[in-house]
Amino acid sequence: MSKLDFEQAMKRLEAIVGNLEEGNLTLADSLKIFEEGVKLSQLCAQKLEEAEKKVEILLTGENGKKKTKPFELNQQVELNQQGLFNNDKTDQDSTT
Repeated sequence: MSKLDFEQAMKRLEAIVGNLEEGNLTLADSLKIFEEGVKLSQLCAQKLEEAEKKVEILLTGENGKKKTKPFELNQQVELNQQGLFNNDKTDQDSTT
């Protein structure tokens, strides 16, 4: 199962949810695919965590030069408050 990529795991997880929602499975089969779903959910969470660690943000240093640093989700609020993180692409486009 760990050889699945994120998209494959999500697709299988969606299929499992669909099967469980239909309610046509026996209790034993439901439990079996529920367990698989839990494992897939954990795998997806792990893959997302790995991807998060790879993401970097671009900052302007005190000397005006651009530098990168790892992005952590809880930093977005702090960066917004400091005016260093802007999701609005119009600001970026106006400088080019």
